[in-house]
Amino acid sequence: MRKLVLFLLLTCSISVYAQEEKIDLAMMQKIRDEGLNNSKVMDIAFHLTDVSGPRLTNSPGFYRAANWSVSEMKKWGLDKASLEPWGNFGKGWELQKSYFAMTAPYYKPIIAFPKTWTAGTNGLQHADVILVTAKDSTELATYRGKLRGKIVMLYRRDTLNQSFKADADRFDEERLSILSNDKAIPPDSATRQRARLQLTRNTTFGLTNRVRDMAKEEGAVCIVSATVSGHDGTLFVQGGGSYQMSAPENMLDLTIALEDYLTIQRLVNAGIPVQIEAEVKTKFDTSNEKAFNVIGEIKGTDSKLKDEVVMLGGHLDSWQAATGATDNAAGCAVMMEAVRILKSLGVKPRRTIRIALWSGEEQGLLGSRNYVRNNLADTVNRKANAAGEKVSVYFNLDNGTGKIRGVYLQGNKNVKPVFEKWLQPFNDLGASTLTLQNTGGTDHLSFDGFGIPGFQFIQDPIEYSTRTHHTNMDSYDHLIPEDLKQAATIVAAFVYNAAMRDEKIPRK
Repeated sequence: MRKLVLFLLLTCSISVYAQEEKIDLAMMQKIRDEGLNNSKVMDIAFHLTDVSGPRLTNSPGFYRAANWSVSEMKKWGLDKASLEPWGNFGKGWELQKSYFAMTAPYYKPIIAFPKTWTAGTNGLQHADVILVTAKDSTELATYRGKLRGKIVMLYRRDTLNQSFKADADRFDEERLSILSNDKAIPPDSATRQRARLQLTRNTTFGLTNRVRDMAKEEGAVCIVSATVSGHDGTLFVQGGGSYQMSAPENMLDLTIALEDYLTIQRLVNAGIPVQIEAEVKTKFDTSNEKAFNVIGEIKGTDSKLKDEVVMLGGHLDSWQAATGATDNAAGCAVMMEAVRILKSLGVKPRRTIRIALWSGEEQGLLGSRNYVRNNLADTVNRKANAAGEKVSVYFNLDNGTGKIRGVYLQGNKNVKPVFEKWLQPFNDLGASTLTLQNTGGTDHLSFDGFGIPGFQFIQDPIEYSTRTHHTNMDSYDHLIPEDLKQAATIVAAFVYNAAMRDEKIPRK
């Protein structure tokens, strides 16, 4: 009987939310017109990518993008647009030169990117390749004393697997229906293949570290790694050294495409000497270990609600091999465009609207986690503090260039009828799916973890996992303008609705 009463109370509360939710349809149309017909989202994306370059946290590229974002927000009339420190991060790092080519048995230029926070070659180096075929530490001992001045490669036992499916994809109705029923979409063959490759990499991780330590100790030129997944010249390349101020510099660790790696491996394995010409220059910056987020506001106007806050954001930092277009200039451009839309329409939000572009996300959501801990959280009791209780909601975008198809509700049943009503004016744009499922890996978790409603939008996957995420292909040309216009329009509407409604967004 008690369970029945609780169920009826929950049902009634959801019905009340649905009945009382008011939508300003005239404003929704204005937002649509501005977002779809007068968009600036691609110009914003251009400045964050092509103009700023790679945006590794504490790198010159990050600060080019961050300072430009602050300047634009000020031009639009946002309040308190600034760089806000969140704590100590560590060393800055940037790539200044990367040249890597096979010179014998014939010349072949090779695409190569060093992993972050690793050293360079100290000038142009000519070196032979040594292939380490050891399977364990015992066999590795036979290579001691042989690595000095060499290019060191660890033998790979996997092969290239051709892809028989398109890299780019959109959610079809069947998969959206699965999400709507709160079930997980089964992984596709490409995702399963990446998982197998990652498992293989994890099983050899210890040996790889021992090879790296020996190579550094003996004075090798560098370690060369193959990308864990990817093909056709796509390199998945991330970190290789520590950014902590006290950490010593890691030796150069270069990532090359699997096809090039296996070519060199076959030659050396056949007894044919392979020579490499390499010059890599990297720069460490220890002048400032503090890191910053970009913050800006549209001030609330309601005397009773102006101290409450509606937040939106995405992470501004990226990796080093490209300009981080889909990860995550796309999300930042959409969020900036959303506040530009609202400012251009002259809205007077009841609550304050605050945009945040985070740093340190790629190292573990550092910018958003520290923002929440510094400002909004009782970290002892793992709950929102008084300021956190005034945050109505946080909206995040960080899954590539794909258009918005709905929202992951993070198990918040009470918000479902609210968002359902908010999505209705945009159902014709393909956005109608709500799922109670959680989704991970993005900055909304920093808020959700302390009981502050935080949501990531469902986006079409496009080629995010197959081609652009953390790769040398993550460039402006992989952005889809119409998708980003659609996303910015919907985000602007969600932010407006949250800022104008009588009550805060319901908590879990």
